[in-house]
Amino acid sequence: MTTDVRSYERPARFPEAEWNARVQLAAAYRIFDHLGWTELIYNHISLRVPGPERHFLINPFGLHYSEVRASNLVKVDIAGNIVGHSDWPINPAGFTFHGKIHEKVPEGHCVMHVHTTATQAVCCLEDGLSFSNFYAAQLYGKVAYHEFEGITVHRDEGERILASAGDKPVLLLRNHGPVTIGHTLPQAFALMWLVNRACEIQVASMAMGRVAEIPVPVLEKCVADSLNFDPRFGAGADAFAALQRVVDRIDPGYRY
Repeated sequence: MTTDVRSYERPARFPEAEWNARVQLAAAYRIFDHLGWTELIYNHISLRVPGPERHFLINPFGLHYSEVRASNLVKVDIAGNIVGHSDWPINPAGFTFHGKIHEKVPEGHCVMHVHTTATQAVCCLEDGLSFSNFYAAQLYGKVAYHEFEGITVHRDEGERILASAGDKPVLLLRNHGPVTIGHTLPQAFALMWLVNRACEIQVASMAMGRVAEIPVPVLEKCVADSLNFDPRFGAGADAFAALQRVVDRIDPGYRY
């Protein structure tokens, strides 16, 4: 059975550019759910709203990712105020660093955070991510760390998280979980895919013994050759589009 996604029309209250962003972000939440990257009602993906206002969209706090839709995403300003009407609040732990990144990082259009078992396990390791597998090799030189300060509900930690990230697109919150920052949502997703797979392989391989190290010149070549950083290939756009087609076949209801 093929579903006609064109039947989901844009509500008049949303400008076209904002609505397109809403649909893409809602699709990301459904994709995360499909991949098993959810954590009950917690964790967050945020996306800047196109336009001069520094607003961004984030999930309604209290809804499972499978319940997120384009129309119920919450629009927030960089001070943490909800813009317009929302039946749901936002998670303060989500605003702490998402808001600061959207405020201070010009290219930080999308921010993702998960608590998958493998990624959190690696974040708990003293040595962190090992650049010893195919996926991790593509992240060489792209990863920063932030020391654990507890639950991220205190706004002053946002500045420290930002400082820890520096110019790196991947930030591993020690004892907590990963954050990816992308120029686009598909790029942020591509980075999170790399992080998650790198951690899964690391956990599996290190359980069997010592891993074979990859020479630095080879790591640097992997980063240079990775499609996830090459704008000619849309930095993850094709992979994200493929997964969006998958969730459209399952339930395109996120589009309204």
